[in-house]
Amino acid sequence: MNHHHDSPFTQDELNRLSQSDAELLLHPASSIAGLLDQGPQMMHKAKGCVIEDQHGQRYLDAVGGLWCVNVGYGRQELAEVMRDTAVQLGYYHSFSNASNPWQVALAEKLLTLAPDGLDKVFFGNGGSDANDTLIKIAWHYHTLRGKLNKVKVIARERAYHGTSISTSSLTGLDSFHTGYPLPLDFVLRTHNPCAYTEQRDDETSTEFCNRLINHIAHLIEQEDADTIAAFIAEPIMGAGGIVVPPDEYFPRLQALLKAHDILLIADEVVCGFGRLGHWFGSPIMGIQPDMISTAKGLTSGYFPLSAALISNTIWDVLKTGSEQLGAFSHGYTYSGHPVGCAVGLANLQLLENEGLISRAREQGAYLHQQLREQLLPLDVVGEVRGMGLLAGIQLTSDKLTRALPAPSEKWPLRISQAIRQRGVIVRPLPSVATLAISPPLTISRKQILQLVTAIREGIEEFEAALPASELQ
Repeated sequence: MNHHHDSPFTQDELNRLSQSDAELLLHPASSIAGLLDQGPQMMHKAKGCVIEDQHGQRYLDAVGGLWCVNVGYGRQELAEVMRDTAVQLGYYHSFSNASNPWQVALAEKLLTLAPDGLDKVFFGNGGSDANDTLIKIAWHYHTLRGKLNKVKVIARERAYHGTSISTSSLTGLDSFHTGYPLPLDFVLRTHNPCAYTEQRDDETSTEFCNRLINHIAHLIEQEDADTIAAFIAEPIMGAGGIVVPPDEYFPRLQALLKAHDILLIADEVVCGFGRLGHWFGSPIMGIQPDMISTAKGLTSGYFPLSAALISNTIWDVLKTGSEQLGAFSHGYTYSGHPVGCAVGLANLQLLENEGLISRAREQGAYLHQQLREQLLPLDVVGEVRGMGLLAGIQLTSDKLTRALPAPSEKWPLRISQAIRQRGVIVRPLPSVATLAISPPLTISRKQILQLVTAIREGIEEFEAALPASELQ
């Protein structure tokens, strides 16, 4: 690993900061007790797909940070753009009609890549605030049209849309609600479209899809369409288990929502910017969304930035409304941040110039082929899901009945630890007994083989040590 700069921290400082960590920091999605007991894993440098911890231990990061480091680590081009922009304009806001050239240039580029019909953009800081913004815009849009009761939003079981108060309400994973007065009551819940866990033995794929769509139709009828503002969905679910819905699902859903004047929001935070081997997931899944949320791959994680995209139809209603109301009363200090937008623009150029979108498609096909060949013969692997460089390995305690292991047995965590001991990081999804993979789009075939081998060996080691009581 060639680095232009050595770490600014000495080994002693890294050790001291590591000890200090658990005493000072409240970590996201982490157990405080666990952190105090084991300490953090301190990462301090990275290059390409490889990340290095404080002890000099190197790992192939097959999660791409958190589904986001699409162009890989240590990109000099992004660092230089960040520096040059910060020197020229470290910050200015976008409130009260103020702007900067970088956010306009990024908007222009973004809208040439976005699915048809999405022509306006709002910049924020991350996926949660992008979804939060789009819910507010949906409410605002319906209110301005005199449809004041259209406030409910339909989201799916096991969906992940963020952790703010509104977006953790949309998120359909129980762990994000336990211990809080959540979800808020504007959220309606419908079925998860995962065939592995939800499709009945006597159902065809079409019958399964019929049941999913009928449930939504019944929900709309029961709740009254005049009270429902929007439906939010990830094209392929991320944290809910890398779930690809049946083929007819989205086209049928879209038609149903249109008939009832319900907006469709596509959450492309994980799927966007090449992850699936296409710029966005919506067009390949048969979705023509009214709005799209993006973040993560927009800057490859190098700068906190989100982009919420809306249609001209919605924009026109907001524009007319502003003639009466004045300002759009929403926004963030860092909306349209010049440095973030410059990094986003440079990142999109890297994705384009290096052909990383088609590369994700080709390497993704190879990854899925290798995963299926090497893992499906194993006793505890039920199926491999996903598309492009997004993959989910479904664990099962009984291949015949597709039973999932008890969450208390912590299979995904135990297996991911065995894989980590082989120098590879994958992401355990405990609530759905799945291992998630989303490496940088720059991953090589050699690294894909290293990844799949580590997973296979980790699972084999786990199986060998498994007491019979855990297998059904």
